[in-house]
Amino acid sequence: MSRKAPVSDTPTDIDITEILARIPHRYPFLLVDRCEDYKPHESIVGIKCVTVNEPFFQGHFPDYPVMPGVLIVEALAQTGAVLMSKSLNVDVGGKAIFFMSLDNCRFRAPVRPGAVIRLAVEVVRARGDVFKFRGRALVDEKVAAEAEFAAMVVDTQ
Repeated sequence: MSRKAPVSDTPTDIDITEILARIPHRYPFLLVDRCEDYKPHESIVGIKCVTVNEPFFQGHFPDYPVMPGVLIVEALAQTGAVLMSKSLNVDVGGKAIFFMSLDNCRFRAPVRPGAVIRLAVEVVRARGDVFKFRGRALVDEKVAAEAEFAAMVVDTQ
């Protein structure tokens, strides 16, 4: 007799094709490669594979490349936008998700080429088209950055 785990109707993984359909960011500013563990209105984990070919490494810093902290926070925000877009089923034609606030931001460790960042984002509060999040960027299970942030859906037409 075999036992099978219950199958969820909601897929938990989001590939790059769906990310591109859900948020407007593109190279060189798209900072999420895929998402895992999506739970509607609750949480998501974004994945960013950092390579030495990232354009920001040319100037930050040539002799000791480090991913800028603001881009790590942006990767958290983009992961939150994917969660919002999918949870609210946002029609991306004529709508966008904008960053509203950033609080309690801390940088704990540098992110270098070769790192795989796990962007763990959870919903703290949601009211209509406004979400507040708590996010942590982890490399090898160590916190590289953490922050609380908010975003909202806005009409662009």
